[in-house]
Amino acid sequence: MTVTPTEIPAPPQRRKVNILFGLTLIGLLVALWVALGLSTNSFWTPLNISNLLRQGSMTAILALGETFVIITAGIDLSVGAIVGFAGVIVAYLLQAGFPVWAAILLTLAFGVAIGSFHGFGIVHMGLPPFIITLATLTALRGFGLLITNGSSINITNEAFSNFSRADFLGVPSLFWMVILVAIPSYVLLHLSRWGRYLFAVGSNGEAARLSGVRVSAIIYMAYILSATFAAFVGVLLASRIAIGNATQADGWELQAIASSVIGGTSLFGAVGSVHGPLIGAFILATINNGANLLNVNSFWQRIITGLLIIVIVYFDQLRRRRSS
Repeated sequence: MTVTPTEIPAPPQRRKVNILFGLTLIGLLVALWVALGLSTNSFWTPLNISNLLRQGSMTAILALGETFVIITAGIDLSVGAIVGFAGVIVAYLLQAGFPVWAAILLTLAFGVAIGSFHGFGIVHMGLPPFIITLATLTALRGFGLLITNGSSINITNEAFSNFSRADFLGVPSLFWMVILVAIPSYVLLHLSRWGRYLFAVGSNGEAARLSGVRVSAIIYMAYILSATFAAFVGVLLASRIAIGNATQADGWELQAIASSVIGGTSLFGAVGSVHGPLIGAFILATINNGANLLNVNSFWQRIITGLLIIVIVYFDQLRRRRSS
């Protein structure tokens, strides 16, 4: 019997595992905060917490967009370059006299175009996600450097640059942007049929296609979301540092992937959540922040992140073997 797309269920066991794993991540994050609060005098200061939330927020949004792609068993290596180039675009438009809202919308439209290009390359050209997004990473860095002639574009619009430094109800505005992105993402991924289709494509694309799922449309959607979220982060970063520079966010794609994996997203596809990558991003931000406060060599930060990824991917493989 042919199964229609609306009959593809969201496995309840997966939800239970995600909730349990999410609680474990929250426990780890709380433990880190408590340990750093006891070992340093400056961790719990308002300035440090504010900086931690601001930096973690941008990584969290980037990781959330990456998660949509990884759930389909794909990868997007271009998100860091999109962040840098989006910062250049919004800075250039503001310098040209565009209203803030128009500059932001046009920059986000750029993200949609890049995501559509990735979808086209994967679906119609048959290119592996690794290759098409790696090519975009390299090209965007080059385009950004050409546009700026290797320098930066200063942003003089105070309304734009002051946004990232503002607080609302005592919480940094950048953190509110995480909530703004996370709520519709949760509805899409966990409460809609499109979310179930994402998991179905990541589990077995051919089986999903035979069940009536428009696999190509799902792949397009995942990469458009990833690129658009990255462009949004580029706007936020430009607001925070008040410049557009194509070399900004170098290596952030690895931070996004690491945050998503630490948050429980499987690199093999079909496993992921909204809350996991967000918590994973703040775990990484806390590790980096704590290392700086404790004057730990920055190289150890990379080592700790790498070890976390190895451990979590290893346990993910064990889980897959036991379920098979």
